[in-house]
Amino acid sequence: MTLEAYGTESAGAQTDGMRTRGGLSLVPEPTSGGTAPLGGSGLFNGAVPSGTSGQKTALSGGLAGPAALEPLVQIVLEALAGGSLRRGGPVPVGTPEELAAEVARVFAETDGDDALHRLTELLAHGSADPADPSCAAHLHCPPLAVAVAADLAVAALNPSQDSWDQAPAATAVETLLLGELAQLVGYDPEEAAGVLTSGGTESNLMGLMLARDRVLGRAAERQIELNGVPGTGPRPRIFASAAAHFSVQRSAALLGLGEEAVIPVEVDHELRMKPDALASGLRDCVARGEVPVAVVATAGTTDTGAIDPLRTCAALAAEYGAWLHVDAAYGGGALLSDELAPLVGGIALADSVSLDWHKLGWQPVAAGIFLVRRAHTYASLARRAVYLNPQDDEEAGYPSLLGLSLRTTRRADAFKIAVTLRTLGREGLGRLVDACHELAHSGAEAVRTHPRLELYAPPILTAFLFRYLPEGADPAHTDRVNAALRRRLLREGRAVVGRTELPGEGPGRVRLKLTLLNPHTTPAEIERLLHAVAAAGEAEEENR
Repeated sequence: MTLEAYGTESAGAQTDGMRTRGGLSLVPEPTSGGTAPLGGSGLFNGAVPSGTSGQKTALSGGLAGPAALEPLVQIVLEALAGGSLRRGGPVPVGTPEELAAEVARVFAETDGDDALHRLTELLAHGSADPADPSCAAHLHCPPLAVAVAADLAVAALNPSQDSWDQAPAATAVETLLLGELAQLVGYDPEEAAGVLTSGGTESNLMGLMLARDRVLGRAAERQIELNGVPGTGPRPRIFASAAAHFSVQRSAALLGLGEEAVIPVEVDHELRMKPDALASGLRDCVARGEVPVAVVATAGTTDTGAIDPLRTCAALAAEYGAWLHVDAAYGGGALLSDELAPLVGGIALADSVSLDWHKLGWQPVAAGIFLVRRAHTYASLARRAVYLNPQDDEEAGYPSLLGLSLRTTRRADAFKIAVTLRTLGREGLGRLVDACHELAHSGAEAVRTHPRLELYAPPILTAFLFRYLPEGADPAHTDRVNAALRRRLLREGRAVVGRTELPGEGPGRVRLKLTLLNPHTTPAEIERLLHAVAAAGEAEEENR
């Protein structure tokens, strides 16, 4: 594919609707031999590095940026279509080794003008496509086209949220968006604070960091963020359900508390935290002379979408002086739906909340949100860097978001969410949530009526667990068949189905999982997917 640059000269006046400035065209016309505006406009005269091609070193910003991007975006779109057509399903056919070999071959062969097209087509061919009805394993959503288009604007302009002078409008947009999201959770936006994050893992780390600094700092009578975790004294403890996200343990390790500081709380059949187990755990913790630093309640476990009893968790955390963090990375999407919002009743009682709009919000990764109910609890994260947020700038009215994040350089991820909210509104997004919820119930019913499939529990949000039942098999054999049939579907490029294990010990705990985040998928498509699962299970039985 040959890419030709636009001409470098432009008219000195406004002609045919084309704006000019200083004799330079803002929207350059192609030369007679050119087909692609790749950066050769007059704005680049004398600015292209010696020995390089202007079409390869064009920038996405500035007055000529849109013209430079336009043909490149078209190349990407064509390559995405070609790669998706070649894939022809939810995931490429073949083994991981075969795909890796193809990637290595194309990567080695590709250079020059063809790189964008060939590598984009390779990426599309070799991707798991969450928009395909048979790609239903993970909390991996198909993003809305409007959100992707908005994200392109962010990528082109490249604002960085660590100082106002790098992101003037984006700073204001994030601030306004966080106020709306705080209100959605039930916080007073005038008292709350928050920040956009890379996802639930970062948000959970921030919530537990603030819990450590405030609760443990109060118990140890020291400023933890300055002096560190005391080596002596009462041991800090964090309570989370046995089905909570693994990032709780990882956060405890990063915060110097150790993974063993996390006490797993027993769950019921649907993987919800048992209130009596939490109460007895907190009581025993205090009796041993330990400090209950935090209770982490999950609103939407990754396997079943289970939601812990939030009001009970809040009451118990308050009784024992612990911080309540609600991990609503998945279940926070229920806030968009009038029907499902009651499932997360009590979330406004949390000291901090994690949301992820790259799950039930249909945003490109990353679109995590961290919120605290009271802004003053954010104190230990406050930072002053004289080259980014000097005191006199802030006093003069130039706000900074630096002290709200664990990161310095940070994309303007709030923009795509803001565009989506303004485009669809809560009601429009709520309809998408409801559609996925209804689809999950339809899929669960299809499992119930299938003679070789077994449903674990009814859907709570948009996911459910099930398994294939081999004839007359023992639990260990059933586990092996279910694990193998999933890999068979992947090799054949037919489906991406999740796999997990129930809490406990011993065989018989392996389950398959459908996580339904595509609101355009139909019940008939899910039924066909389940029949494919059963057929793969039968094929595995025949091979053993």
